[in-house]
Amino acid sequence: MSTIGILGSGRVATALTNKLATAGHEVTLGTRNADALNWTGAPIAIADYESTARGAQIIINATPGDGAIERLGALAAALENKILIDVSNPHNPSGSDPSLAEQLQAALPTTRVVKTLNTMFFTVMADPHSLRTPPTAFLSGNDASAKAVVTALLTDLGWPTEWLEDLGDISTARGTEALMLLVPSLIRNRGFAPFALTIAA
Repeated sequence: MSTIGILGSGRVATALTNKLATAGHEVTLGTRNADALNWTGAPIAIADYESTARGAQIIINATPGDGAIERLGALAAALENKILIDVSNPHNPSGSDPSLAEQLQAALPTTRVVKTLNTMFFTVMADPHSLRTPPTAFLSGNDASAKAVVTALLTDLGWPTEWLEDLGDISTARGTEALMLLVPSLIRNRGFAPFALTIAA
């Protein structure tokens, strides 16, 4: 069991929080407005961002990509020597400039940043078997031991290891973030329905 802090209170955060708490982890949901959160899922703690980051071994950034550098940079002391899983996406990814994940790693040099789960609809993150075709969860990060911890956490979310693809260091997050340029077209064509990117071999 790990102590996990999830920053955010939207659809992504609540889906991950409920699944990880149900899997037996001690989860704290970090939110800017705890009084407005009507939580009805598995038992968890609710706190502000800083308390959540300080009290957990693993932090998941489920806040919007825009503003994430400033938001998490303000938590640098609380995130020191911890694993930060970034599942967010920038609003306008380019694929060539430093990715959001790279910028987070640069802003948080003592934090081990791992990018994953950012190439799919939020429900698939916590329920990959809901799709007819096996999806792929990509991982990017500089620290192999951190990626091993994240891999174990992904299995608790229901991801078989053969559905995981370690792309390499944090710079490889440029590719997965740029894939999100497809999303507006996919939603226009298919509606607001679960999807994920995958490798067909």
